[in-house]
Amino acid sequence: MTLPDPVLASHAALHPALTWIRALALGATAGVAGAINSVAGGGSFLTFPALIFCGVTPLRANTTNTVALWCGSMASVGAYRNQLGGQRRALVTLLITSLLGGLIGALLLLKTPDATFELLLPWLLLTATLIFILGKHLTRLLQRMVHLDINRPQNIGPFLIGSALQLVIAVYGGFFGGGIGILMLALLTLLGYEEIHVMNGLKTVLATTINGIAVIAFVWAGTVDWPQAGVMIAGSVIGGYGGAVLAQRVSPEFIRYVVMAVGVGMTIYFFIR
Repeated sequence: MTLPDPVLASHAALHPALTWIRALALGATAGVAGAINSVAGGGSFLTFPALIFCGVTPLRANTTNTVALWCGSMASVGAYRNQLGGQRRALVTLLITSLLGGLIGALLLLKTPDATFELLLPWLLLTATLIFILGKHLTRLLQRMVHLDINRPQNIGPFLIGSALQLVIAVYGGFFGGGIGILMLALLTLLGYEEIHVMNGLKTVLATTINGIAVIAFVWAGTVDWPQAGVMIAGSVIGGYGGAVLAQRVSPEFIRYVVMAVGVGMTIYFFIR
């Protein structure tokens, strides 16, 4: 009896077989996550652990998850296109910093060893969960403390502050990304936005930009498990567009509570496993 080649065994571990049961589970989970991202954010709390439970290593699960949900967020952008009129100044400003920060975060992730990322993972999940749970309180606190307006061309202060804060959010988003939607909604509130559909539209475009530049880096580095990504892309596109349409008609509170519960559960699991 011959032992398997350790290189081939390692490669198989990085690219687990995608059975039809796993494919259905990942596709359905990605569909729900795409819809949740459009309504309340936090879809990664479902798809990221789903990939790990299907045998993908944590770092590759992170990169594969980013690719899959990016396609869903692209579909959501189309559904929000009517909400972005008159936002050119804010979009140009924040898109530039989103591209730069997303690339920096993605490159940092690619330089992080698997073992180090596994040690960081529970803390990243804890951070993302707290951001999600405390996001509204953070937004209200910032709104009481300071009120800026990035759309006033004569005021350079909000322009610089908004760009700097978005750069930090984008770096975190390129590296891991859990909770960036909440952080960007808080930033947009700080910058004077009040209409939730406009804010969701801007948030979706910026998140798509951050993840888009990260996707390019991950694909270039060859850290994406494409069989898993393929079925998740199909699910996230359907869920992302449908959820964006639904988000403009229904209250997202129930979904927020579900995501909070999943986030807490996943955080506890990865701390004790």
